Order: sequence, then structure tokens, then C-alpha cells
Amino acid sequence: MLLLENVRKSYREPSGARLPILDIEHFALSPGEQVVLCGSSGGGKTTLLNCLAGLTTVDDGRILIGGHDITAMAEVARDRYRARSIGYVFQTFNLLPAFTALENVLLGMTFTGQKADPRRAAQWLENLGLGARLQHKPEALSVGEQQRVSVARALVNRPLLLLADEPTANVDTGHQQQIIDLLREACQHENIAMLLVTHSPEVASQFERVEQLEQVNRIKKCLSGK
Repeated sequence: MLLLENVRKSYREPSGARLPILDIEHFALSPGEQVVLCGSSGGGKTTLLNCLAGLTTVDDGRILIGGHDITAMAEVARDRYRARSIGYVFQTFNLLPAFTALENVLLGMTFTGQKADPRRAAQWLENLGLGARLQHKPEALSVGEQQRVSVARALVNRPLLLLADEPTANVDTGHQQQIIDLLREACQHENIAMLLVTHSPEVASQFERVEQLEQVNRIKKCLSGK
């Protein structure tokens, strides 16, 4: 379902030199598979997720999602494919402050090019325990509730792949397990593959497959935090 082949990514430093971040020969996820990705801070985990989502373009290589090579797509096509096929739970939530919880989820549906379905959006929020908070804006929601809105937005389009970047980093201990359970149950129910980045050993221990970025990335010097 997800396949990376010889993916390379670097950034240009102020000096003009190129700083290599990713050099991944092969990485794959099967449909519905749930995988944790761990690694040192600054090692390229978020860069990898952004490349998988098509938010950042790679320098070389191929990224296939559902058999479609997103690295070969034009920007507009890539954006449309991401909206339909990739869900992204951001560490910082990325909710629009002027929009209600329901409107934030509906906005995620409009990017697919199809008509948004308010009933489906509301159902996802209700499934996540937010049935009484549909018309609340982010400032009126707790951190845990905001994270659940971001989860609903990521899953409402039934993506093939869910990317979760430290989804428990900004929630208190009491909500951490709830978020993980919600993600795992939703992905299992919809047969959605999930790649979850975490620094938490407690979270990683709940998954059958745990990958260390150091083991799949041939760029070693960036793993020291540079």
C-alpha cells in the first residue's frame, strides 16, 4: 500500500551547502498495517511524514501510495490525491481558530473535490466523543478535544494511509492512551494503514511493528540532532 524506493531529501543551509536528511532505499507498509516510527530528535521523522504526504517534495526516488506515485504528480494533482487518500494528524493540531469543530472537519472534506457531507463529519466527531461540541471553536475546546477534532478531520475521508506525528505530545497523560486507542480502533475498522511517529516507549510497546529511523535511513550524521 505504501512503498518508498531510493527516497532522498536534503535541505540547503545558509552557506549554500546541501544538508542530507533522508536516504531510504526501501520502506513499505501493507494495507491496514499499523507501524510506529521512532528515532532521534532532528533525525528526519517529520520530514519523512511531510514527504509521504506530498507536503514536501523529495530530491530523488519514488513514493507510491495505493499504487500511485505521488512524486510524479503535479502539485495540484498531488494536493487532490492527498486530500482523498492521506490523513495527517499534526502534532500542533492545525485547526482553524475561526472555524467550529464541525467546520474544521468539513473543510478537510472539501479539498477532495467532492461535496462535503455534514452528517458524516458530525458522525466522526460523535464517535470521538465530541457530539456536544460540534459548534465549539478551538479556543473553547480542551487540548484533548482539539486533538480529537484533528483525528476526525484526518479520518473523515477514509484515507488509505494515516500519518500521525507525535499525536500524544501535546495532551496530558490522561488523554494519551485515549488518543492512541481512538487511532488504532478507527484504522482497524476502516482498514487504514497507519504510520505513527512517537518518542514514547509506552506507546511504541503497544504495536507489533516498530521501526527505528536509524535502521532505514542511510543518512547517519543527521541523527545526532543536527
